[in-house]
Amino acid sequence: MTTRTERLDELPLTRRHGRLLLGSGVGWALDAMDVGLISFVMAALAVQWSLSTTQLSWIGSIGFVGMAVGAAVGGLLADRIGRRQVFAVTLLVYGLATGAAALAGSVAVLIVLRFVVGLGLGAELPVASTLVSEYAPRRQRGRMVVALEAFWAAGWILAALIGYFVIPLGDDGWRWALAVGIVPTLYAVVVRFGLPESVRYLERRGRYAEAEKAVRSFEMSAGVAAPTDVEETSRPVLTETSAESIWSPRLRRRTAALWTVWFCINLSYYGAFIWLPSLLVNQGFDLVKSFQYTLIITLAQLPGYAVAAWLIEVWGRRATLASFLAGSAAAAGLFGLADTPTEIVAAGMALSFFNLGAWGALYAIGPELYPTSVRAAGTGAAAAFGRIASIVAPLLVPWLLTGGGNALVFGVFAAAFVLAAVAAFTLPERKGHVLEA
Repeated sequence: MTTRTERLDELPLTRRHGRLLLGSGVGWALDAMDVGLISFVMAALAVQWSLSTTQLSWIGSIGFVGMAVGAAVGGLLADRIGRRQVFAVTLLVYGLATGAAALAGSVAVLIVLRFVVGLGLGAELPVASTLVSEYAPRRQRGRMVVALEAFWAAGWILAALIGYFVIPLGDDGWRWALAVGIVPTLYAVVVRFGLPESVRYLERRGRYAEAEKAVRSFEMSAGVAAPTDVEETSRPVLTETSAESIWSPRLRRRTAALWTVWFCINLSYYGAFIWLPSLLVNQGFDLVKSFQYTLIITLAQLPGYAVAAWLIEVWGRRATLASFLAGSAAAAGLFGLADTPTEIVAAGMALSFFNLGAWGALYAIGPELYPTSVRAAGTGAAAAFGRIASIVAPLLVPWLLTGGGNALVFGVFAAAFVLAAVAAFTLPERKGHVLEA
């Protein structure tokens, strides 16, 4: 008997897959836009509110505290109430909080609202990648997840455009920039009613008729007839006690390696890119020029994703992830030594290219490491652990700057990338494998 998951695995890519990718990807891009905007808002508030580096660090870090909590809770909830439900709720939470942050009149209020934003943002990312992974055909799964991650670049570029064109317009420019964040609230309605629920989740909950209907919608899109030996639509429901722990003897090594990669890549990425506009201002560039350079650097994220999406089905997940992490280490080292505009932009573009390509590969490999019962929880837990580093990174940068300038800051980030690359080589290769039931 052909299972529903096997039927999904053998389908060609169709418009239905494209709609799923677009529906999840737009939410992903809106998340990136929100994270990216705060880096430009920090640079503007440093001038307008005369904030100290400590205050700026907390504005940058507090959202990641919320993301750590959100990633852990969101993954657990997605395994219990469904991927689609959690996806929609998280968009609603962070969209409303971001819109409210535009009205903040003090640092304290802004920090509280940024924490709430982080709750929604942190929960959404691992849930979206899990949903896409579970519907993607086996031979295209890696590329589909990297394509999903590429929406992050689109969102960050949108944030850079808003930062460049909107924030410098006046003292309230940063408020208008944050007000754009209300868009995810409207999109949450589209997500709730437009995206399919995970077939594997539906089966675990005994909702077999819904699972069959979801599979048939993808088969019809591909012009594939339903098999004659369709699975039954009534059988005992699997209980939560059957779920394997992510720290079981079979899974603990891959969990430890995945957590290491997540921690190191978060430390380096958010430490560099959250502070990037402010670091450029500190080097003597005016606000508009620093935003312009940041926009140019951000554009290099797109080809990074494109190359990673191609290599991940050619080299495999592990080799692609490790290679892009090694490239990120080299680029970070060069950025720390750059002192002319040309060198800064060139090294920054290289860092964007390799770092975001690594992110794409990381999101592709994560859901493939765990069985259905703990897939969202496993990826969410790794993301939550990584968010600890994203909390620390913005607070660490001012201290490192004082101790050794840009060279020390990016030297530390380069070392973290090297450690992540080593950990990536210990992960199992899952290219072409069927997702565990």
